[in-house]
Amino acid sequence: MAIIKLPERKITDLKDVCKSFNNEKGELINVLHKAQGIFGYLPAEVQEVIAKELNLPVAHVYGVVTFYSFFTMTPKGEHPISVCLGTACYVRGSEKVLEEFKRLLKIQVGQTTADGKFSLSCLRCVGACGLAPVVMVGEKVYGRVSPDGVKDIVEEFNN
Repeated sequence: MAIIKLPERKITDLKDVCKSFNNEKGELINVLHKAQGIFGYLPAEVQEVIAKELNLPVAHVYGVVTFYSFFTMTPKGEHPISVCLGTACYVRGSEKVLEEFKRLLKIQVGQTTADGKFSLSCLRCVGACGLAPVVMVGEKVYGRVSPDGVKDIVEEFNN
């Protein structure tokens, strides 16, 4: 795995975030949320800085990052695509929608396209079951998505 060189300005911002929570161990999740906002993801190098600032073992920080699905250790695309695989969406064909995104973007779940434009993930429930199957691109929700509609969604963000 390649070592990532973190920009000094962002490291300073991260240390400031830790200080804003008084470098308290119990604030780890809050610090991780803010850190992901700064960097877009939580690579090992970011986790090491947080562990040092909060006086925690790196393994503990890693355990929290990998436990919660909100946190990611891989960079997300400019337009993160999330396909709901909750019961209502699954029953109405979200798996076929997911397969079409994978085919069209030539990536697997958890990956980002080579140009950094799109990343693909799954989630369990958006809370819009009446619109199943549901896809989110960033904060935008698409309802009643069919495999045939995937191309239009991708093209909307390719312009």
